[in-house]
Amino acid sequence: MDRSTVTLDRIRTFVRVAERGSLSAVAREIGAGQSTITRQLNELEEAVGVPLLTRTTRRVALTDEGQRYYANCLNILRLVEQANDEAVTDRSAPAGNIRISCTSAFGILHVSRLLFDFQDLYPAIGLDFSLTDARVDLVREGVDIAMRLGPLDDSAMKLHALGMSRRILVAAPSYLRKVARPETPEDLARLETIRMTNVAGSDSLELTGAKDDRQVARLSGMFRVDHGLAARQALLAGRGIGPAHMWLVDDLIRSGELEVLLPDYALPPVPLSMLIVPERSGITRVRLLVDFLAERVRDIPGIE
Repeated sequence: MDRSTVTLDRIRTFVRVAERGSLSAVAREIGAGQSTITRQLNELEEAVGVPLLTRTTRRVALTDEGQRYYANCLNILRLVEQANDEAVTDRSAPAGNIRISCTSAFGILHVSRLLFDFQDLYPAIGLDFSLTDARVDLVREGVDIAMRLGPLDDSAMKLHALGMSRRILVAAPSYLRKVARPETPEDLARLETIRMTNVAGSDSLELTGAKDDRQVARLSGMFRVDHGLAARQALLAGRGIGPAHMWLVDDLIRSGELEVLLPDYALPPVPLSMLIVPERSGITRVRLLVDFLAERVRDIPGIE
């Protein structure tokens, strides 16, 4: 047993295979051949002296020994990265890469601009910006930070509440010229509504009046969509009314291209949160970006 062959590269490869559950996925991720990944794992297992992974044609899974080894390897890699990070920070500007995942429309319209400003402050930090409305496994996908709208239940991650995203009911003047403008929540049932297929309960809408009276309006419509930017375009095109985050339509309201409906009623706000992988939270560059986003996100319209 030659423990000198237990290198950091082999440990990193093992950790990513354990997280992705696939040799081919890790090979694509790091730009290596699958045979190289297999050889590194075989050499690591030979050096350690126990099987760490079980392999089938469809999936790679950890053995009991592999589970314990994986947990220890995570701590080793975290300590190595923090040591490297502190050594570099002591003599120069923060450097390295950060991978961020964000809700698509919010990321395109607003977070991307914040990331540009962050890179202007820290040009030696590289950013990998991934946009998706799906709930991703941060560890499996190698993500350091995720910004998400809506309730979250991933207790394994560090949760940083950023605020609440205010929503309003809007429509284009072109649509309102064709229908009677709604005066009460009950009027919404007769109108075409742009609904989100990836939002639970999009066939109804809770509204709270000035006297704290709550009503639930039934919504229907012939156009449904799973992306905020497509909903924005549908509203602009006069395809119907729709509840929208203020940050999604603020510019269109100011320009007069969309109008606010039932302004005396409030829609339930949606929590905006940041998830941080615990093993990455102590790294200086990650901590800098977390603090930067937490401060600057309040400048985005409708985030309170």
